[in-house]
Amino acid sequence: MTCSVLMSVYKAENPQFLQQAIESIYHNQTLKPSQVVIVKDGPLPEQLEQVLERYQTDLQETLTVVSLPKNVGLGAALNAGLVHCRYELVARMDTDDIAMPERFAKQVKFMQQNPNVIACSGVIEEWDSAFTEQLGCRKLPQEHNDIVKFAKSRSPLNHPAAMFRKAAVVEVGGYPPLRKAQDYALWSLLIINGAQLSNLPCVLLKMRTGDEMMARRGLEYFKHEYQLLQFQKEIGFLSYFAFIKNVMIKFILRSSPLFIKKIAYKFCR
Repeated sequence: MTCSVLMSVYKAENPQFLQQAIESIYHNQTLKPSQVVIVKDGPLPEQLEQVLERYQTDLQETLTVVSLPKNVGLGAALNAGLVHCRYELVARMDTDDIAMPERFAKQVKFMQQNPNVIACSGVIEEWDSAFTEQLGCRKLPQEHNDIVKFAKSRSPLNHPAAMFRKAAVVEVGGYPPLRKAQDYALWSLLIINGAQLSNLPCVLLKMRTGDEMMARRGLEYFKHEYQLLQFQKEIGFLSYFAFIKNVMIKFILRSSPLFIKKIAYKFCR
């Protein structure tokens, strides 16, 4: 027994990227997952359906496909998929990223050796969409106390590379009902409920990113961040002062020109 992998796909995904992601989390892993759960977040175009049909034939009972009648967003889709995960350890994976070959071997071993840890992630490499140029690297604090301090202003785990214990996540209600930053909300919820979090020092994932991602994070994105900050304040994760401070910082950042966002992103990474 290893783990369940939890993914969500919706109509705008790239079929080639989806295929590469599935290959990376199964055929290219030194320790293969016991189950792959893919949630169809609403109806999919034919090309994406063909990719899933191909892997249903290939992986057979290892692959569980969960179909939702309409698009509900990432958090709700992951909650729907979590119900179908059969194993204690659940690994998150996005449909356009590439998992490193030893990702599950390293994370499963770490979680088995540290039964007090509820969720962990690791280092993520950021690449362009063709994986021809590395753009950066996301490293996070490794120890729980440092993670808690870090989490007061930024997400403390790399969600696409996260692995968590299903029972603990279900116990707090799963991913909170936010349209964006559901993972950050979940980590906050776990922390205030006494969960131990950790980050591995090794690279676990290659993620597609670029300027277009930062360009999309304008004032519209700030609305979602404000909802997250409200949630964190309501559950007691943020004090009123920390809430106001974060609102001001996020608003200034999201209303800034792209080149300022790029500088801030490099500084904060």
